[in-house]
Order: sequence, then structure tokens, then C-alpha cells
Amino acid sequence: MTLLALGINHRTASVAVREQVAFTPTQLETALAELRNLPQISEAAVLSTCNRTELYCVTDAAGEQAVLNWLGRFHNLHVDELTRCAYHYLDNDAARHLMRVAVGLDSMVLGEPQILGQLKDAYQQARQSKGLGGELERLFQHTFAVAKQVRTETGIGKNPVSVAYAAVSMASRIFDDFSRSRALLIGAGETIELVARHLHEAGVRQLTVANRTRERAELVAGPLGGTAITLQEIPDALEHADIVISSTASPLPILGKGMVERALKKRRHRPVFMVDIAVPRDIEPEVGELADVFLYTVDDLEEVIQENRRHRQVAADQAESLIEHGVGSWQHERRIRNGGELIRDYRQHGEALRDLSRDQALERLARGEDPAKVIERLAHQLTNRLLHQPTQAIRDAASEEHHDLLNAAPRLLLPAKPAFETTPAPTVNRQKDDTPA
Repeated sequence: MTLLALGINHRTASVAVREQVAFTPTQLETALAELRNLPQISEAAVLSTCNRTELYCVTDAAGEQAVLNWLGRFHNLHVDELTRCAYHYLDNDAARHLMRVAVGLDSMVLGEPQILGQLKDAYQQARQSKGLGGELERLFQHTFAVAKQVRTETGIGKNPVSVAYAAVSMASRIFDDFSRSRALLIGAGETIELVARHLHEAGVRQLTVANRTRERAELVAGPLGGTAITLQEIPDALEHADIVISSTASPLPILGKGMVERALKKRRHRPVFMVDIAVPRDIEPEVGELADVFLYTVDDLEEVIQENRRHRQVAADQAESLIEHGVGSWQHERRIRNGGELIRDYRQHGEALRDLSRDQALERLARGEDPAKVIERLAHQLTNRLLHQPTQAIRDAASEEHHDLLNAAPRLLLPAKPAFETTPAPTVNRQKDDTPA
């Protein structure tokens, strides 16, 4: 059986294709059942995120095409369209790919931590659907151990590499305790939504989102327990805000120097951290001249992001090394397991031949045959039965010039000579010389 990883991701497929191939949570149970029931598949797991859809299977030689055909049928896509953007990995390469995915080396944002949680969810879903057997179970467990080692021993996830994360990271330099800080976010697009999640995860519990429409602001603020307001309500909210992060599509500044000055007087000059992510800018540059205001623009953040990318790349190189070690240890354990299975099968075969010969011998004894002859026949018969298959295999290998099998045969079939054993020197018979001196 072969380990197969097959999928598409943000590097190989457009958003339009990724949307069509993605599995919704309600589809996953059905998908896993169908995939697992394919004749070529014995184990299966499905990872589906906004950036990738990947199928991990234990399959026979024809499994790759069968999985690709099934994926096309499930999503009503022509298999040729999938073939153009799909990638596949087998055995060690499949294990390596899964480990790289788990630590974020294959992500759009290098080292992003969310993918590991998504992978653990995929593992649990496959487990609940009885899609996992020993092979995938051990691979996922090994992968999680490698991912933990990478997160512990490298800085792969320590340095933010997105604008949203960098903004929150810079805020942490000013505020030691986010739980006491109040944040005002202006805008309700994807970047602000990500900023809001990062702030909430960092401990900010008093969050206000301002947007042109209150309904859109509520979609961002509501799930995090925040408050939604309109842009007209910003002056009142500003005096309570310790952190202000703005990202809108407005062609004109939203926060002017006068508005911020009035808010600072009411705050009694408590410091305010501001980040203007928008282009054109949402906050007048003159605001940065005010005392107690720490104003940063997207260019300031880009410097942080680039520096952090360099740090993460160093960590990524370290992670690649740990993954190679992880693949090697997984491969070693797999070989040992495969050897154990072969030993088990071979012993069962030998025991079956033994039982057959024993039963036949007991029947002869019961019929009153000579015990000595029965034992002699038993030994002869058992030896022939045990040696028949290896003997035939050696003859076939010699006939077909399979030198690898012939070279391995002595090590597998013949007892090893002790290291100290040497060939005795030939005995020389010397006649006594009676010739007088």
C-alpha cells in the first residue's frame, strides 16, 4: 500500500477553483465516507481551508487516479481541470509535505499558526468518520510531534508577518497589559477584521468598530463581544481609545489633528497608539506631532514585516532540518513495522505447515504405524514444505537474473558465521627425514 497526498493550494489554483473544490463542514462526513469506500482506498483524511484542499490516503497503485476522479465527481468538475492544478506526493514525500503544511512552511504567510489547528480538526473528523487506520494515525501523531518540536525549538511563529499582526505587535511595545486597553478600529474590511481577532486574542476586551454602516461594523465587532458605531460617532469614542487602528477606502482623512487634540484633553494626556494602514491615509500626518500620540503608517509596519520575514526565514531553514529528521525517523519506524508484518506473515505460514505435518503424523500414529518411521517422514516432509517456496524463488531469481534477490538470499536464509570463525589451515603430512646428517 502507498501513502498518497493529493490536493490543490493557493500556489497551484485560483480562488475560483479553490472555492469549487473546498468541502463545507456539512459535506465532510459524506466525503470521507465516499472516499473511504473507494476500492483502492483503505484510509483517508481531508484537509479543507480557504487556501488548500488536500486528501491524504493509503491506497494501492491505482489510487491516485481514482482519488482524482472521485474529487471531480464530488464537486462536478472535469478531471482535466483538476489535473492541471493538482499536485501529488507519495510515501516519504507525502509525509514531508504533511509536516511542512503543519508548521506553516507551505502557507501563504510563512509560519502562520492557524493551519496546525485546522489540521488537527481534519484529523479528528477523519477519526470520527473511521477513516483512519494504523498508517495515517501514526503519520498524523508523528506530524503533530514534529510540529510541536518546530514551534518549541525555532522562532517560526514568533515574528508577525502580516500588516494586521504587525500592528498589534507594535501596540504591545507600548501597552504591557492589553486587558486594560480599549481599542477603536476604523473600517470593517478584511484587514480590520484580522486586527480585531489579533487584539482579542492578545487580551483586549473593550473593542469598538467604527464603519460607514453600523451593520457591517456589527459583523466584525459582534462575534468578539465588541461595540459597533458609525463614523459620525468616532469623536466620542476617541477619548476612550488607547489603541486606534484605521483601514478604510476613504479618499480623505477621517481623523484630523483638531479632533485628536480635543480627545487628548479629555484623556488628560494618556498616551494613544495609532496605526494608519490605509492608502490614502485615514489619519492626518500632523496628528503624529501631538504629544502622547504614537502614530505609525503602513510603511513603518512594512519595515517590521520585512525584518520579521528575515527572522522567520532563518527559523524556516531550521524547521526544514527538523522536518527532514522527522521524515527519517517516520520512515525508519515504518520500515520496522513493515518488517514486523512480514515476520508475522512468514511465521504464520511456517506454523501452518508445521500444524499440517503434525496432524498428518498423528493420524499415522493413530493407525499404528511405526513411530520411528512416522517421525522420520515428519522431519522429511516438514523440511521439504518449509524449503519449497524459498527454493523456487531462488530458481526464478536466477533464471530472471534478479541479482538483488540472489545477493540478499544468503543473508536471509543461511545462518551467519561467527565473527571469530576462521577456516582451519590445511594439514600438511610431513614424512620423517631419516637421511643422516
